[in-house]
Amino acid sequence: MEAKNTTLFILDFLKLDKILLFVFLIVAIVLFIKLVNIWTSKLQEKFSGKRLIILQVATVFSFFVYLTGFLGSFYMVFRPSKEILVTIGGSAAVAIGFALKDLVGSVIAGFILLFDRPFQVGDRVAFGDVYGEIKSIGLRSVKLQTLDDNSVTIPNSKFLTDVVSSGNSGALDMMIVASFYVSIFEHLDKIKKSLHEVVITSRFVYLEKPVIVTFEEVPVSETIAIKVNVKAYVLDVKYEKAFLSDIITRGNKILRETNIARPVRYKPEEKDNSETQY
Repeated sequence: MEAKNTTLFILDFLKLDKILLFVFLIVAIVLFIKLVNIWTSKLQEKFSGKRLIILQVATVFSFFVYLTGFLGSFYMVFRPSKEILVTIGGSAAVAIGFALKDLVGSVIAGFILLFDRPFQVGDRVAFGDVYGEIKSIGLRSVKLQTLDDNSVTIPNSKFLTDVVSSGNSGALDMMIVASFYVSIFEHLDKIKKSLHEVVITSRFVYLEKPVIVTFEEVPVSETIAIKVNVKAYVLDVKYEKAFLSDIITRGNKILRETNIARPVRYKPEEKDNSETQY
């Protein structure tokens, strides 16, 4: 009886009208998701402060629409019996387990990423040698856009075994670090005040969080210099490079205008003279 039901289902499955209807429904689901993505893009422009939340909701919505849409379309078109579902489910599980183990692993990893949330859509993450913004988390892979505008596709399963760091963890703002090198004979308080003013007057700075200027001695070109790290938060991660460029450009300008010396290689006999001048 079961064999007869299976044969009837296969014959029913091969009917052209049902195959065309199934394909039509899948195409409709894909087009629907594309329309949703277009709509969410417009929402992000209108409500820029909620950009990451909109992206995250759209990602989860798309994920479940793809999954439930495919399974629902299959059941609605072919109407398999319970016996057939059990038979197909068991056979498919074995076949998929062997033939598509990497794909299935990535799909399962996709669910884990959605609920465990090591990062979210819109986050700036570093994965191996790749750094950029998470654009989407799909059934099979994560799409990441680098700051050079390259699109990188990474299988979901990779994120379960490799190290990934998130710069903003779901927030719009993110810390940016700009570094300058100055002579060890300069007045650090003066430098700190100048660079602090440069940062707080930037149109990209997020002033709800602190601006920090730190100093450390480092070797530079066979001499010792002071490395100045300026740490501040950008108001939106999409302005990361613009904010960093703004700090570097105006920071260098203010250092020149205030005659702050940069590290120079000096001979040992010149050291005493330099210290005397300081």
